[in-house]
Amino acid sequence: MTQQQYQQCIDACLECMNACNVCYISSLKEYDLAMLRDCIRLDRECAEICSFAAQSMTRGSDFIAEICELCVKACEACAAECGKHEHDHCQACAEACRECAEACRMMAAVA
Repeated sequence: MTQQQYQQCIDACLECMNACNVCYISSLKEYDLAMLRDCIRLDRECAEICSFAAQSMTRGSDFIAEICELCVKACEACAAECGKHEHDHCQACAEACRECAEACRMMAAVA
């Protein structure tokens, strides 16, 4: 595993974390909070897991593969939920989640 591969995955995780945080805050400002309840919950969980994954890779954790596998699951769930909503912040979040899931899937396979 090269440092560049680690950095690409870390960057994807941080971008996803940021997109999830933006989506979370933006969703709280929307009119129909009940419709966005699962989106809001998953945004928070995914942001936290992405942050943890990035920190774990930075520290060179022995559990990177397992943490990245968890990150893939969180990102896929968040992408599926946010993808249901037409808000720009939800669509941007879904895209960031899909990109992060792909980066973490590759990391988990080689870590």
